[in-house]
Amino acid sequence: MAFFRRRPPRAPQVDLEHLPRHVAIIMDGNGRWAKSRGLPRKAGHAAGAETFRTIATFAKELGLEYLTVYAFSTENWKRPADEVASIMNLLEKYLHEAIETMARDKVKMAFFGDLSPLAPHLQALCHETEEISKGYDGCQVNICLNYGGRDELIRAAKAFALDCAEGRADPSHLTEDAFGGYLYSAGVPDPDLIIRPSGEVRISNFLLWQSAYAEFYFTDVLWPNFTKDELLRALAAYQGRSRRYGGV
Repeated sequence: MAFFRRRPPRAPQVDLEHLPRHVAIIMDGNGRWAKSRGLPRKAGHAAGAETFRTIATFAKELGLEYLTVYAFSTENWKRPADEVASIMNLLEKYLHEAIETMARDKVKMAFFGDLSPLAPHLQALCHETEEISKGYDGCQVNICLNYGGRDELIRAAKAFALDCAEGRADPSHLTEDAFGGYLYSAGVPDPDLIIRPSGEVRISNFLLWQSAYAEFYFTDVLWPNFTKDELLRALAAYQGRSRRYGGV
């Protein structure tokens, strides 16, 4: 008797002329992917890093303007020290590779989050990649690193309060746009689509202000198994929705 492996459904057609400007992804499921294979969690993070590389490159090829990924949250420091160390080692490896290829790929990179708890050499690498890519056009990849949505809002509120106290701002003139200028994402349009792999149906303190009118796409696929076709499915689902922003 012959056995045939079932093929995954073909990715739907996507209208490349009407893509969202900004797609954000909560990269989740690395640990479960590793556990299901009897591997250490760091193996899952390594696989997830390769998926990120693939998806970031594909986003640029499709013509997306902005891709934001949730790489390490303010809560992730609670994880075992060896797991945190493996994530930071992967980050260092990726940044060295990114610096080497930036002139060729022309991908802009930015970091959202408080980088001060990182090791000095990692902070320097993050700043170097941002500085190198300032002159590039095309897809901008925002990496949320030691990032938390509530932490971002508190930091923004403190910065605004300080400006008011020192006469640089007037609280009676505060608008949404003005407050947005105090966020890590200042100058970046809000995400149109937020993708959450791994079967979890929550936003986990991710882009709380910026996601006010974002469309959400949830899938059971674990992040290391998230393919180009999975991204196309998410984009097709987005294109099938009507965004009314509270209107009719």
